[in-house]
Amino acid sequence: MSELKLTDVSRWYGNVVAVNGVTMTIGPGVTGLLGPNGAGKSTLIHMMGGFLAPSSGTAVLDGAPIWKNQDVYRHLGLVPEPETAYDFLTGRQFVLAMAKLHKLADPGAAAERALARVEMQPAADRTIGTYSKGMKQRIKMASALVHDPAVLLLDEPFNGMDPRQRLQLMEVIRQMAAEGRTILFSSHILEEVERLAGHIEVIIAGRHAASGDFREIRRLMTDRPHLFTVRSADDRVLAAAIIADGSARSVRLGADGLEVEAVDFARFTWLLPRLARDAGVRLWEVSPSDESLESVFSYLVDR
Repeated sequence: MSELKLTDVSRWYGNVVAVNGVTMTIGPGVTGLLGPNGAGKSTLIHMMGGFLAPSSGTAVLDGAPIWKNQDVYRHLGLVPEPETAYDFLTGRQFVLAMAKLHKLADPGAAAERALARVEMQPAADRTIGTYSKGMKQRIKMASALVHDPAVLLLDEPFNGMDPRQRLQLMEVIRQMAAEGRTILFSSHILEEVERLAGHIEVIIAGRHAASGDFREIRRLMTDRPHLFTVRSADDRVLAAAIIADGSARSVRLGADGLEVEAVDFARFTWLLPRLARDAGVRLWEVSPSDESLESVFSYLVDR
């Protein structure tokens, strides 16, 4: 059972601060690192993996510093976001080379086990340059698993995968977590984290925005006020019905329709069609206007 720990970690490049004073502990099981693009997720993972030195603070694995400590690579597997495989090698050659670099007793058998685990054996003798993006993600996963690491760091691992590939890789991650491994995966897609992670760490603009049980944080996201743009056959009549019902914190009539701030997302989306029907107003468009992850995370930070 391994544990990664960051204490007041920052990383900057000149005057640009990529990560700012982050403290978190990643233990056994699946932890989701959630944040919008550019939030600092990859920088954090690279510091946890020993590929970047913290500008300040400490990053340790089971109490041992990660930076400039070759021994940690016996226990760490990393799947970076960029496509960092060698296109002229076959998938099997690439994974076998990783097994040999780790000086495994039987590198050939280890490579075959890793290829089988991510269902890449049928394409293992093709060159990586002929692979789709999803296949390249899976061959990187095989190379990260070849030495059977206790800790797995996955940076946007589902990018480019089709639905079947995603489901298969999610099942692999669940199985490894059940074996007691420590798994951290980053994503900017809420649904991916929701399906896999019981624990969540939220990063926005390089800062640690939230941490804890995913369901509790998801409830905060759901309970926050939601902004909607609503267009209808008679916006004034519909606005009066919404105000009378009390299901919205505010309703504003604009040039492009109604701007509605709902108090309860679930209730409002259920109620609005019924209010329109009872008022004799036809709805033309209902669209959320603040559903970006940046908006969600900004709300969490304000909490």
